[in-house]
Amino acid sequence: MDWDNLRYFLELARSGTLMSAARRLEVDHTTVARRIQALEKEVGAPLFSREAGGHRLTEAGRKLQPQVEAMESAFQAVESTAPASQEGLSGLIRIGATEGFGTVVLAPQLALFAQQHPKLTIDLLAMPRLVHLSRREADIVISLERPARGPVVVTKLTDYTLRLYASKKYLAAHKSIKTREDLRGHTFISYVDDLLFSKELQYLDELHRPDAFALRSTSVLAQHRAVLAGAGIAVLPAFIAENDGALKPVLPGQANFTRTFWMSMPAETKHLVRMQAVWEFLRETVQAQRQLLLPHA
Repeated sequence: MDWDNLRYFLELARSGTLMSAARRLEVDHTTVARRIQALEKEVGAPLFSREAGGHRLTEAGRKLQPQVEAMESAFQAVESTAPASQEGLSGLIRIGATEGFGTVVLAPQLALFAQQHPKLTIDLLAMPRLVHLSRREADIVISLERPARGPVVVTKLTDYTLRLYASKKYLAAHKSIKTREDLRGHTFISYVDDLLFSKELQYLDELHRPDAFALRSTSVLAQHRAVLAGAGIAVLPAFIAENDGALKPVLPGQANFTRTFWMSMPAETKHLVRMQAVWEFLRETVQAQRQLLLPHA
């Protein structure tokens, strides 16, 4: 039985769609379909039922999956101890993170890390939504909420500070703000409530119910730019806004928030050399930028 066909089977079983499996395997989706057809011919039974939303395992497919996963684990264990694995990191690592953290904190450091390891390809998914580890959208995920279930390795990566900010231009043009009550009448910039991907992004309910919004956006980077333009006040991560000379904290000490980033990866890949190296690099990167993440902590 062709091991490559089994690899394609496993990726489709985990991702659920030909397109997603093809991206992970770096091939065309027609190649995935052809490999699955060849494997089904080998085993003499359909392994997937084709549905509108993707591919779902049949009974034969569900029986085959744990056997193929055992083969995969054995192969990875051999691969990680082979002499070639000591020659340098190689392969693909896809990292999912929130948009602001991925863009501001991780992207510059990951680019430098990739330069040191030319055989390693790093995909950074810095997105204003949850990146799903269970759907194989990424190999390592940094999220605002700790994964609740599944065979994953999880660690608390870091806490970080958020504060209420406004531009100096906005503050000069509006009434002064010395107490929370003074926030009445001011214009705010925030997230789109019904599109929040995490309850951890609900800050303003703890502080003040805005009278008006100048802009609501799913993007924290868009919010930052709107605040810079003088359009209103927003809760922003300190790692984005604290060192921006055009902005000032509003109600310093009274309008601070703390949130947590969690880092997770599948337990089945934790022994891979490239996974271990990138995991440790992310931990070191965050530790080195502690003052940016938790100013005055």
